[in-house]
Amino acid sequence: MTRRFDGEKLVIASHNAGKVREIADLLAGRGVEVVSAGGLGLPEPEETGETFAENAEIKAVAAAKGAGVPALADDSGLCVVALDGAPGVYSARWAGPDKDFGHAMERIRVALGEDTEREAFFVCALALAWPDGHCEILEGRVDGFLTFPPRGEKGFGYDPIFVPVGDSRTFAEMEPDEKHAISHRARAFRKLLDACFAE
Repeated sequence: MTRRFDGEKLVIASHNAGKVREIADLLAGRGVEVVSAGGLGLPEPEETGETFAENAEIKAVAAAKGAGVPALADDSGLCVVALDGAPGVYSARWAGPDKDFGHAMERIRVALGEDTEREAFFVCALALAWPDGHCEILEGRVDGFLTFPPRGEKGFGYDPIFVPVGDSRTFAEMEPDEKHAISHRARAFRKLLDACFAE
């Protein structure tokens, strides 16, 4: 039986301001006070999982236990078909300690070389955890292709090089509400809201 969220406060288990803002937008109108793990001074746990779901669960459980209230974690990344799914769960690490996604996008461009196969997809695993360790996990995915050089200023992470199927713009060229309607995070969120949040 899926556990329903019935609290008033939810910790977003992230220190990434862009991700926290996007998740808060997706939860708007639900009557939930959203705070970030970074804002609470909670440490970032080591992500030792081999899948997005495992890493999301590690972060959500750590934040829920640390804050004493339910926590929501997202682990997401870009998977490039021609690179055997890389950077995948290492998407943030490709950006280095300074979170330089310009560098990470250039690493992908160099790794692809002359390869014309630019198919890629974003995956998002959402984990909603309670202080007792219970966790619900749901996933979303959006397919597309890569484009270089990067375009757009509205997104974050790898958004400037990702064009979703059915559009000619990168995620970073879309208005936030347009991206929220089709993104991997939005798709995972719809599943989460249906499963765990009352209307």
